[in-house]
Amino acid sequence: MNPWFARLRRAIGGKKAGLPRLSYEEARELAQSEDAERRRQLARRGDVWPEILYFLAADPRPEVRREIAANPASPAQADWSLAADADAAVRGELARKIARLAPNLSADEQDRLRQMTYATLALLARDQIVMVRQILAEALKDVANAPPEVIRQLAHDSEIAVSGPILEFSPVLTDEDLLEIIRSAPVAGAVSAISRRGAVHETVADAIAGTDDVEAIALLLANPSAQIREETLDLLLDRAPRHEAWHGPMVRRPHLSARAATRLARFVAESLLKILDQRTDFDDATKQAVAAAVRRRVEERGSDMAAFRPNGRRSDVDAAAETPRQAAEGMHRSGHLSEAVIATALSANDIEFVVSALALRADVSIERVRKIVSTQSAKGMTALAWQAGLSPTMAVALQTQLSRIAPSDVLPPRPGTTNFPLEAAEMAWQLDFFASMVGDQEAVRHPVE
Repeated sequence: MNPWFARLRRAIGGKKAGLPRLSYEEARELAQSEDAERRRQLARRGDVWPEILYFLAADPRPEVRREIAANPASPAQADWSLAADADAAVRGELARKIARLAPNLSADEQDRLRQMTYATLALLARDQIVMVRQILAEALKDVANAPPEVIRQLAHDSEIAVSGPILEFSPVLTDEDLLEIIRSAPVAGAVSAISRRGAVHETVADAIAGTDDVEAIALLLANPSAQIREETLDLLLDRAPRHEAWHGPMVRRPHLSARAATRLARFVAESLLKILDQRTDFDDATKQAVAAAVRRRVEERGSDMAAFRPNGRRSDVDAAAETPRQAAEGMHRSGHLSEAVIATALSANDIEFVVSALALRADVSIERVRKIVSTQSAKGMTALAWQAGLSPTMAVALQTQLSRIAPSDVLPPRPGTTNFPLEAAEMAWQLDFFASMVGDQEAVRHPVE
């Protein structure tokens, strides 16, 4: 028996509780029974000889093969054969089992059974069903000794629901792997996932900054662990006036130089200028440079900058800081409440801003948005993203990061497309359903297809 599976079998309690151990002859007779239910019950047991479980892996009934796929006691040879099973549910059960073993993977053990399990992982990573590949990606995303070839296969996947977790978290990927993916015009959302990594080194940050992916660059700037060279930040500052989604992350960026802070003070919105003006981590020279830039703007714009005094300090009559709702409303009125802005806020865990932004863009009540979030409805969140004019990729991010929906329950875009997984009528129904739950009588405004 595969030693990995033996360890797992012991961990989860061995044979099915309460059943006496079968003799070899009894097990063989049950395996050849014409009663599919008896064969299925046998396939579930953890105390059956490996060769009998392997025999059941070829059973004509998919419900029997599903039990073999899920059984930790099944031999690696059975797993290998089931990885190509015609039934997607069988392959899904196998992926879940392999996922449970993922933390125990070790490249140091080179026995034949381990190599066969590695091969099974590689086969599942190429499965035609997104769910199967997604289960593997979620399980392997933070496993340091996962097979590199499998990780690279998942990282290049055409579905962001699969590649995203690997690109964002996997310690197996090297900078060279990440650079190759950035250069390869990857699926939408892939560069954003790289921007959110716990450590983004200078060469990778340079590559992201060199793309036209506004959302990914906003996330890179918002990532305090991203190592962005001053020369790279200068190049982004050249482009920043055209991309408001970058302004907030730039203003809040740690270790901001006097040069960068002064340039920002020339064009960011007044609310962000206040944040820049109040930073306590600047040295005296930087504070003076920012104050001078603020004075110039006050002189140029007069009453439009009434919240600041000529000496660069805030006025005593300055109102309280904007609430997330007020900030979202202001950006919505000015036409700047973009998907990239929402993605940046989501990455920063600014939940109230995201909820407010969704309500404004979808033209629904805050209560309806909060109900969809709290019920962890994948269909409801997908419908809300559609109503708000956001992309299916963003709908996935909202499901996982805002509603905290389990990866196995997430609704990804339709396989091989960038289309929403539900029909428009179904999404409209979902929105009406949540409206009734909160007593919201607002009519659903259908997006323009």
